[in-house]
Amino acid sequence: MENNRDGAFASAAELTTGIAARKAIRAGQWTSHTSGLAPGHVQGNVVILRAADADDFLRFCLRNPKPCPLLAVSEPGEPLLPTLGADVDIRFDVPRYRVWRKGELVAEPTAIAELWQADFVTFVIGCSFSFEQALLDAGIPLRHVANGRNVAMYRTNIPTTPAGKFHGPLVVSMRPMTAANAIRAIQVTSRLPNVHGAPVHFGDPAEIGIADLAKPDFGDPVEILPGEVPVYWACGVTPQAAVMEARPELCITHAPGAMLVTDLLNHQLAFS
Repeated sequence: MENNRDGAFASAAELTTGIAARKAIRAGQWTSHTSGLAPGHVQGNVVILRAADADDFLRFCLRNPKPCPLLAVSEPGEPLLPTLGADVDIRFDVPRYRVWRKGELVAEPTAIAELWQADFVTFVIGCSFSFEQALLDAGIPLRHVANGRNVAMYRTNIPTTPAGKFHGPLVVSMRPMTAANAIRAIQVTSRLPNVHGAPVHFGDPAEIGIADLAKPDFGDPVEILPGEVPVYWACGVTPQAAVMEARPELCITHAPGAMLVTDLLNHQLAFS
């Protein structure tokens, strides 16, 4: 459970819809990672840029659809995202934001109304938390979910395709699985390209430039048991890596694992 500013609590078990999750987030009752909230609902990574940087970033997403599958792009200065939910307001509806100035992290607020500018453009990018629900529905256990922890995420040596000032390494999320579950996971997630699709790698982390699985760059480490292999998916933290490289004057993102919970349902994104 999460504690809000007034001492009240919100339980993940209570937050079963996108609307309920966003209300708790706006009230400060939930300020942590959103894995497991609103089962069946699409969650999104968030990048907010000034209009001068938005065109380059849009091209970056289009050139790198695996880590950056676009779910929505706002009009400049518009904080509402009606295609994701009738009341979605990006200034309040993320549990924790990150504010970047010239590539440096300067703050992690729980609301950004005071920072909002008339030329801000919001990008919402598909999130692995959506395909995690599909994996759970298919009977594939996920240890970090069972343990109430954030997924482990790592920078790799795989380059993204640059666009203007935006470039950088692919970031992946990792989930340990038995070989049989890994095969099933590939089948399940390949039907969900709008939330990263099939894995990009499995097995030896050194092959993609990861030195130590016990030391993720983002999120929490997860134990790999005998008989399991690490399976890696393209991750929506990749845009944050690109922001760090591009060093725009101002950028706002979600904190790792603290996503925008929408009213869309995961099955609406699946290919049959």
